[in-house]
Order: sequence, then structure tokens, then C-alpha cells
Amino acid sequence: MIAKLCAAGCCLLLISSRLSAQQTESAEARINAQRDELVRIRAERDELEKKMSGLQNTAHELRDEVNLLDKQHDATARMVTSLEQQLVAITDEVQSTTTDLQNSEREAATKRTVLQRRLIEIYKRGPLYPAEVLFSAQSVGQLVARYKYLHLLALRDKGLVHRLDELHDKIESQHIQLVRLQSSVLENRSEKEQEAARLGELERQQARNLVRVQEDTKRTKARLAELEKSEARLNNFIASFEAERRRAGARAGAAALTPSSIRTTDIGRLDWPVNGAFLYRFGRYVNPNNTTTRWNGIGISAPAGTAVKSVSAGMVAYAGPMGTYGNTVILEHGGGDYSVYGSLEKIEVRKGTRVIKGQAIGTVGTSDPALGSHLHFEIRRGGPAVDPAEWLRAAR
Repeated sequence: MIAKLCAAGCCLLLISSRLSAQQTESAEARINAQRDELVRIRAERDELEKKMSGLQNTAHELRDEVNLLDKQHDATARMVTSLEQQLVAITDEVQSTTTDLQNSEREAATKRTVLQRRLIEIYKRGPLYPAEVLFSAQSVGQLVARYKYLHLLALRDKGLVHRLDELHDKIESQHIQLVRLQSSVLENRSEKEQEAARLGELERQQARNLVRVQEDTKRTKARLAELEKSEARLNNFIASFEAERRRAGARAGAAALTPSSIRTTDIGRLDWPVNGAFLYRFGRYVNPNNTTTRWNGIGISAPAGTAVKSVSAGMVAYAGPMGTYGNTVILEHGGGDYSVYGSLEKIEVRKGTRVIKGQAIGTVGTSDPALGSHLHFEIRRGGPAVDPAEWLRAAR
């Protein structure tokens, strides 16, 4: 009976120890997984911050900056959430470890009390007590029974000492783990406060960027409205000039109508009015703030003061300011064809004078600070604007 009780007690202790070990491994695995996730998110955000730093050192669109800032905000928010989850897991583990520690200390205290009583009993009876018990047996059966009892008692005492040693080791290990977990809690809370502060700063940056985007959109819309007015003024001027030219030609006879100096055979062959790269192309362009600009010509980037030359012979129909076009020269080439040169710094021709192909008519200027120094160039065929890039040489 005594042997069965001892075996059962050992099994219960073993099962309890295994369950405790499994729970500890599960909690540690969960915490480690959350730490790995935190490392991954931090690496993702560091990469976004590098991109933002590189973006701020180069020319970029506001939309790109807003998108990167939104991604940084999302990554930081996920870091705060991950830290909160990690803090919950660590706190649960602290509570579990504290409970295990308290249970171990109670069990150790109980075992220590039992062991102290046993030692007192052994001391009182003296070292010859087991021999007296055996030799006072009345029969061989009684002798064997007493021997078995004394043997089981010795095994129980030995197991008690062993269990007490195990509890001491376990308590020491749990104390170390508890200190480590408490340190992790403090570290986690500090890091969470830092990330929460960073999240707040990112939200303030987003608010500032939103204001910037709204102001930029407002300025762009105002600029588009001015551009539309300038285009309408230019269209009306060319239309009225062309109507007057036709009326004059009709009065003087059909022979007085001069053919255009710009011919279909000139497609892809005209010299560039100024050497440079495309700043914008003919047609519709969607701005970063989702507004749309319709360009009736092309923008050619060039240093301020660079000479602008006529692409073909013609007469100066207009030379002066033209709204958002800035200083503008309009050449009439005959046959209803016109070329337009805007964003000039200086105008070097006068209205009514004739110019030859390649003659300097002005210099490059800046009509819009956002675009920098450039030439705005258009070709009108019978009134409507056509893509000037198709008429210019491929090489320049």
C-alpha cells in the first residue's frame, strides 16, 4: 500500500513538472514569435525611413512623400500593436511564473517541515533503532515485513530530500526568470512609449502634409484657371488675326494669300527653337494632386538667357506679355499656320516685322517658378494646336 502511494505521488509530481515545462515553452515561443515580428516590422520601417531620406534629398512629387509617410505611419502603428501584444504575453508569463514560484515555495516549505520532523524522530530514536526493530521480530515473516517497511521509509526519506533539492533549483531558476521578465516588461513599456511618441509625430506630419496637399491643390487649380484664361486669350488672338488676314486677302484677291512656310514635308525636320530636354509634353497631364493640365505645346528646359530661334520664316503677329505664358512671340507663317514662343525673358523682335528661319527672336525666361527656366513652344495649323514634337528633328 505504501509503495503504491509513493509511486502515485511520484507520478503526480512528474506530470505537474511536465505541464509546467510545456506551459513555459508555449509562453516563451509566443513571446519569441512576437519579438521576431517586431524585428521584421522595425526593419520594414527602417527601409521606409531610408527611402524618405533619399526622397527628401532629390526632386520628388509631394504624392510620393505622402505615400511613404502613410506607410511609415502604418508600420509604426503595427509596432505599437505588436509591443502591446508582447507586453500582454510577458505580463501573463510574469503572473504564471510568480504563481509557480509561490507554489514551489509552499511545497518546499511543506517538504522542509516534514524532513525536519523526520530528522528529529531519527535523532530521538538513535542510530540503533532500525536494528532493534528488526531483532525484536517474533517470526521470520514479521522480520521480512519490518525490513520492507524500513526500506520503504528510507526510500521515502531519500525521495523527500531529492524533491527538496529539485525545488531549491526550481525556485532559483524561477527567481532568475522572474527578474528577466520584469526587466523585459520595463524595456517593453519604454519602447512602447517611444513608438507611441513617434506615431504621434507621424500623425502630426500627416496633418501638415494634408494641409500642404490642400494648399498645393488650391494653387494648382488657381494656376489652371489662369492658364485656361491665357489659352483662351491666345486662341482668340490667333482667331481674330487669322480672320483679319483672310478678310484682307479676300479684298486684295486670292493671289495675296501667301502659302505657309511650314509644309507637311517639314514633319520631323524642323530645327529646335532651343536646345534642351522635354519639361512637359503636348496633351493631357495628370498632376500629383490629381488635377489635370492640358498642354497645347511642349516645354523645353533650357538655361535662362539662352537664345530662342524661329523654326521657320514668318511675320511677327504678336510680341508682348500673354498671361501665364509670360513674354510671348507669335509668328504667322502664312496659310493659317502659327508658331508660339512663350516664357521668354527678353523679346528681340517687334510686331509686324518679318523674320527668317533660325533668326533669334528672344531669350529663355521663367514664367512659372515651379517649372523653372524653359521655353513654351506651340505650333498651330489652321488654328488648332498640334504636337510640336512631331515636327522637330529627332536629334538636337
